[in-house]
Amino acid sequence: MKITLHLGAHCTDEGKLAKTLARNRKDFLDRGVSVPPPGNYHALLREAIHALDQGPPAEDAGDILIDAILEDDHAEQMILSNENFFGVPHMSIGDGQFYPLAEQRLADLRQLFPQAEIHLFLAIRDPGSFIPAVHAASTGMSLERVLNGTDPGTLRWSDLVTRIRAIAPDMPLTLWCNEDSPLIYGEIIRAMAGLPEGHKIKGAFDLLSEIMSREGMQRFRAYFAANPTMTEAQKRKAMMVFLTKYAIDDALEDDIPLPAWPEEVFEYLTDAYEEDLDAIEGIEGVRVLRA
Repeated sequence: MKITLHLGAHCTDEGKLAKTLARNRKDFLDRGVSVPPPGNYHALLREAIHALDQGPPAEDAGDILIDAILEDDHAEQMILSNENFFGVPHMSIGDGQFYPLAEQRLADLRQLFPQAEIHLFLAIRDPGSFIPAVHAASTGMSLERVLNGTDPGTLRWSDLVTRIRAIAPDMPLTLWCNEDSPLIYGEIIRAMAGLPEGHKIKGAFDLLSEIMSREGMQRFRAYFAANPTMTEAQKRKAMMVFLTKYAIDDALEDDIPLPAWPEEVFEYLTDAYEEDLDAIEGIEGVRVLRA
């Protein structure tokens, strides 16, 4: 069994990716790829992982879990999405790093599915907006509690990626920047399902439609229909051209309270984030999807 696991991160696609995958469920299943409803596996995986505290799983535990998740689906691959796999939002930062429980959770995953071919997918986000977003998602907690004593300036996504590769070198990792998602959304979905470039899917422009006016989307779709042989790079270029004229200004701004940090702190975090992405691209076993 091939298992594609979307790990979040928190406050990136806000559950939209899982909804788009569900829209394509029937078409994907015809190709041997199951998109089980989250209700089939969120609690099930959580309980199975907690049970590991009592001892190693039975030899057939993985097969039983897969059968329970798939139900009546006949598939060679399943796509799972769970932004809380490494912990809930207030557990996303600690010990000076992103997702301190990542190693343990991936070790648990390998115990549960020792024979499976597992491919990890992860979106990352500028810490200058990620930290306020997970703070907002951690209801009732102070920013200091969410940071758990961590200096925001020391946080690097490349550290998390390096840790993932160290504990799970057999699990390929596909990664992208949340800021790029509207321009590469179709590519992300196709990569998760193992589909070739240009394969038609439902909802490829769902995120783009949230930041572009209705008139702009109508004109873009007309242009897209008139040029059906465009490559992914050409599509992205066309999206940028239309966004330049038809972007919804308010939709491009985060509607979350920001910490009272000096502007220089946010600028530093953004510059470090962009440099960090270059470092991630040099890590073996990692594919980065970029706009």
